[in-house]
Amino acid sequence: MVSALPTASIRSVKLLLNLIWLFFGGIWLALGYIFFGIIACCLIITIPAGVASFRMASYAFWPFGRTVVRTGGSLSTFHNVIWFLIAGFWLALGHLATAIAQAITIIGIPLAIANLKMIPVTCFPFGKQIVASPNSLF
Repeated sequence: MVSALPTASIRSVKLLLNLIWLFFGGIWLALGYIFFGIIACCLIITIPAGVASFRMASYAFWPFGRTVVRTGGSLSTFHNVIWFLIAGFWLALGHLATAIAQAITIIGIPLAIANLKMIPVTCFPFGKQIVASPNSLF
Protein backbone atom coordinates (compact mmCIF):
# COMPACT_ATOMS: atom_id res chain seq x y z
CA MET A 1 0.00 0.00 0.00
CA VAL A 2 1.50 3.31 -1.09
CA SER A 3 0.17 5.40 1.82
CA ALA A 4 2.04 3.18 4.32
CA LEU A 5 5.41 4.10 2.83
CA PRO A 6 7.53 6.71 4.60
CA THR A 7 7.83 10.09 2.91
CA ALA A 8 11.47 9.46 1.93
CA SER A 9 10.48 6.21 0.21
CA ILE A 10 7.68 7.93 -1.69
CA ARG A 11 10.10 10.62 -2.87
CA SER A 12 12.58 7.94 -3.96
CA VAL A 13 9.94 6.03 -5.90
CA LYS A 14 8.73 9.25 -7.57
CA LEU A 15 12.29 10.11 -8.56
CA LEU A 16 12.90 6.62 -9.95
CA LEU A 17 9.62 6.61 -11.91
CA ASN A 18 10.31 10.10 -13.28
CA LEU A 19 13.80 9.11 -14.42
CA ILE A 20 12.49 5.96 -16.11
CA TRP A 21 9.68 8.05 -17.63
CA LEU A 22 12.17 10.59 -18.96
CA PHE A 23 14.32 7.92 -20.55
CA PHE A 24 11.44 5.94 -22.10
CA GLY A 25 9.48 8.67 -23.84
CA GLY A 26 8.97 11.63 -21.53
CA ILE A 27 11.64 13.76 -23.18
CA TRP A 28 10.04 13.30 -26.61
CA LEU A 29 6.55 14.11 -25.35
CA ALA A 30 7.85 17.23 -23.61
CA LEU A 31 9.62 18.29 -26.82
CA GLY A 32 6.33 17.84 -28.70
CA TYR A 33 4.61 20.20 -26.29
CA ILE A 34 7.46 22.70 -26.58
CA PHE A 35 7.24 22.51 -30.39
CA PHE A 36 3.50 23.24 -30.35
CA GLY A 37 4.06 25.98 -27.76
CA ILE A 38 6.60 27.75 -29.98
CA ILE A 39 4.25 27.52 -32.97
CA ALA A 40 1.36 28.85 -30.89
CA CYS A 41 3.42 31.81 -29.64
CA CYS A 42 4.04 33.00 -33.21
CA LEU A 43 0.63 34.69 -33.29
CA ILE A 44 -0.62 37.03 -30.60
CA ILE A 45 -4.07 35.44 -30.49
CA THR A 46 -2.68 31.97 -29.75
CA ILE A 47 -0.22 32.95 -27.00
CA PRO A 48 -2.51 31.48 -24.28
CA ALA A 49 -2.30 28.13 -26.08
CA GLY A 50 1.48 28.45 -26.16
CA VAL A 51 1.60 29.13 -22.43
CA ALA A 52 -0.67 26.12 -21.79
CA SER A 53 1.58 24.00 -23.98
CA PHE A 54 4.70 25.01 -22.05
CA ARG A 55 2.90 24.26 -18.78
CA MET A 56 1.99 20.79 -20.08
CA ALA A 57 5.58 20.29 -21.29
CA SER A 58 6.79 20.55 -17.71
CA TYR A 59 4.12 18.02 -16.68
CA ALA A 60 5.07 15.66 -19.52
CA PHE A 61 8.73 16.04 -18.56
CA TRP A 62 8.27 15.12 -14.85
CA PRO A 63 4.73 13.76 -14.22
CA PHE A 64 4.97 11.52 -11.15
CA GLY A 65 4.02 13.26 -7.93
CA ARG A 66 1.84 15.83 -9.70
CA THR A 67 -1.85 15.89 -10.47
CA VAL A 68 -4.33 17.92 -12.51
CA VAL A 69 -7.17 19.86 -10.88
CA ARG A 70 -10.03 21.73 -12.55
CA THR A 71 -10.04 25.49 -12.10
CA GLY A 72 -12.71 26.50 -14.63
CA GLY A 73 -12.81 29.74 -16.52
CA SER A 74 -15.14 31.72 -18.73
CA LEU A 75 -13.38 31.14 -22.05
CA SER A 76 -11.90 27.73 -21.31
CA THR A 77 -14.45 25.82 -23.43
CA PHE A 78 -13.78 27.96 -26.49
CA HIS A 79 -10.01 27.71 -26.05
CA ASN A 80 -10.23 23.95 -25.49
CA VAL A 81 -12.10 23.40 -28.77
CA ILE A 82 -9.53 25.43 -30.72
CA TRP A 83 -6.66 23.69 -28.92
CA PHE A 84 -8.07 20.22 -29.60
CA LEU A 85 -8.44 20.91 -33.33
CA ILE A 86 -4.95 22.37 -33.73
CA ALA A 87 -2.68 20.45 -31.34
CA GLY A 88 -4.54 18.40 -28.73
CA PHE A 89 -5.56 15.57 -31.02
CA TRP A 90 -2.01 15.06 -32.34
CA LEU A 91 -0.44 15.23 -28.89
CA ALA A 92 -3.03 12.75 -27.57
CA LEU A 93 -2.07 10.36 -30.38
CA GLY A 94 1.55 10.71 -29.26
CA HIS A 95 0.55 9.81 -25.70
CA LEU A 96 -1.48 6.84 -26.93
CA ALA A 97 1.34 5.52 -29.12
CA THR A 98 3.85 5.95 -26.32
CA ALA A 99 1.52 4.22 -23.82
CA ILE A 100 1.12 1.22 -26.14
CA ALA A 101 4.88 0.94 -26.58
CA GLN A 102 5.51 1.27 -22.83
CA ALA A 103 2.82 -1.26 -21.85
CA ILE A 104 4.71 -4.04 -23.63
CA THR A 105 7.08 -4.42 -20.68
CA ILE A 106 6.27 -4.89 -17.01
CA ILE A 107 8.44 -1.92 -16.04
CA GLY A 108 6.58 0.25 -18.55
CA ILE A 109 3.06 -0.47 -17.27
CA PRO A 110 3.07 2.36 -14.66
CA LEU A 111 4.45 4.66 -17.35
CA ALA A 112 1.68 3.63 -19.76
CA ILE A 113 -0.93 4.33 -17.08
CA ALA A 114 0.56 7.79 -16.50
CA ASN A 115 0.54 8.39 -20.25
CA LEU A 116 -3.14 7.51 -20.50
CA LYS A 117 -3.96 9.73 -17.51
CA MET A 118 -2.35 12.67 -19.33
CA ILE A 119 -4.61 12.40 -22.40
CA PRO A 120 -7.58 14.38 -20.97
CA VAL A 121 -5.38 17.33 -20.03
CA THR A 122 -3.63 17.04 -23.40
CA CYS A 123 -6.91 17.34 -25.26
CA PHE A 124 -8.47 20.03 -23.08
CA PRO A 125 -5.81 21.94 -21.07
CA PHE A 126 -7.66 25.18 -20.41
CA GLY A 127 -9.47 25.38 -17.08
CA LYS A 128 -7.01 22.95 -15.49
CA GLN A 129 -4.00 23.44 -13.27
CA ILE A 130 -1.10 21.08 -12.55
CA VAL A 131 -0.28 20.89 -8.84
CA ALA A 132 2.07 18.90 -6.64
CA SER A 133 0.60 15.78 -5.10
CA PRO A 134 2.89 14.98 -2.13
CA ASN A 135 1.23 11.77 -0.90
CA SER A 136 0.59 9.97 -4.14
CA LEU A 137 2.76 8.49 -6.87
CA PHE A 138 0.39 9.23 -9.72
